[in-house]
Amino acid sequence: MAQVALSTKPSRQLHLTEASLPVDASLSLYKALADSVRLQILRLLRNDSFGVLEICRILDIRQSALSHHLKILANANLVSTRREGNSIFYRRAFIAQDDEFRDIKKCVYEDMDRIELLQQQQDIIELIHLERAELSVNFFDKNADQFREQQGLIVKHNDYCQSLHDVINSLGLGSSASVMEVGPGEGLLLVELAERFGNLTALDNSSEMLEKARATALSEDYTALNFILGDTQVARKAPTRYDLIIFDMVLHHISSPAETFQDCAELLNDEGYLLVADLTNHDQDWVRESCGDLWLGFDDSDLMAWAERSGLSATDSAFLSLRNGFQIQIRVFKKETPISY
Repeated sequence: MAQVALSTKPSRQLHLTEASLPVDASLSLYKALADSVRLQILRLLRNDSFGVLEICRILDIRQSALSHHLKILANANLVSTRREGNSIFYRRAFIAQDDEFRDIKKCVYEDMDRIELLQQQQDIIELIHLERAELSVNFFDKNADQFREQQGLIVKHNDYCQSLHDVINSLGLGSSASVMEVGPGEGLLLVELAERFGNLTALDNSSEMLEKARATALSEDYTALNFILGDTQVARKAPTRYDLIIFDMVLHHISSPAETFQDCAELLNDEGYLLVADLTNHDQDWVRESCGDLWLGFDDSDLMAWAERSGLSATDSAFLSLRNGFQIQIRVFKKETPISY
């Protein structure tokens, strides 16, 4: 009897060690979720990413305490980070298809998302977005005359315009399609679009840049264009809806790309398209001061998540590497017609 017990003990110990692995992971997950502050953090990061100091402002929490909570959430793979220059921004981690706790996380997120943030927290978030937007508007108002030169430090329109038009042509839109370009800059793409589309709108929250785009259009005898001063939330207040919305090297200047995707979903007609041409994620922080960038490009997973949460599905994509180390991505998202039963 003693010999049998001794011979089976090692295999039993091995079995317990293997079984303890998912148990340890589940304990980490349940520990992360068993705290009201950490649940607030996850609720806050539903559609947006924030820096540590921004989260401290919104939740009125000390930085040391917040760092502790973020570490626990990160260990449970509930939050992920992205570096923006010297700053670290946090967002909800994407749930992988093969995540053994996928169903649990989805249920928790869905349950939390039914609860609105406190009004005070929503007000602070809006203030943070306004502060980000003001940085961008002030930059362009002050540097409108040097826009093309500064943009050229990263990429010139001619470097990718043919690929951009190839993607637009592939959408099969007719000349009567309603099209809006957000942030037209000096109007280079705008006048190219005016050659093809008769119902064209330019939207910009910088009055200086909007006037430059208007002047470029007038110089080419395009007088029927619509010009709106404001952002996508301002555009939503108007009755016009669009078949195509274009962000050409603009999204990295916008305070909350996630909210902008949601606005665009509201602004698009069924079967309409959102086209984003922007930089992939990079680490060249000098573009913040030189070009007024708020974000250092975007990961594919970020764009896909914002689109999915806005009810948009990904279609075409193209990637172009530039000589200076930057890479441009051209992504198209479609608003499908709702299925009626």
